[in-house]
Amino acid sequence: MTQINLDELSQLQAINKKLVSGYHISEQDTTQWQELDQHIESYQALFNALGHDLQHDSRGFYYLASDESTPNMGKISRAIALTVFILIEHFANQGKDPLRALFDEVLDLELMQTLVQLNKHLFDQLEIFSGSDLRKDVCLRMVRLGLAREVEQGFSLLAPVYRYIDALMEVNEDNYDALEDEV
Repeated sequence: MTQINLDELSQLQAINKKLVSGYHISEQDTTQWQELDQHIESYQALFNALGHDLQHDSRGFYYLASDESTPNMGKISRAIALTVFILIEHFANQGKDPLRALFDEVLDLELMQTLVQLNKHLFDQLEIFSGSDLRKDVCLRMVRLGLAREVEQGFSLLAPVYRYIDALMEVNEDNYDALEDEV
């Protein structure tokens, strides 16, 4: 059993508040990220004792795993997943490396408007009717969850978006397997 010295965990309150709210702590959250990095065993033992599963993703972020399964995602999770999927498709259609573009390109209002217009039938189902709705209902929520940060021209996606990419790949794989089973 890991011995926990609470005096060493100087960021415990801030880290707990962020993680419990669904926030993903990544390298941009320098102080909390370094603290988690240095004391991961203590934090994992502490969160485990509180009934949480603290995860460290090797791509550079920490989060509390939830039992929220992919098919039953909440509206916000679905909107984020849809936005990530559509961005990947959009960048691929432009001949760009979609993953690189996902993290290098800024999601500005013009791009948001284009995405909503080109995928109206999908966004309508989530009650997102304009680039402004996408900004307000999805991008700002992504910032609050540590999935993106606000930059001068719009939003930049951060490493925790990989959780959505992983989920999309899993769904895609399941669909592929189901199709193979039918053949």
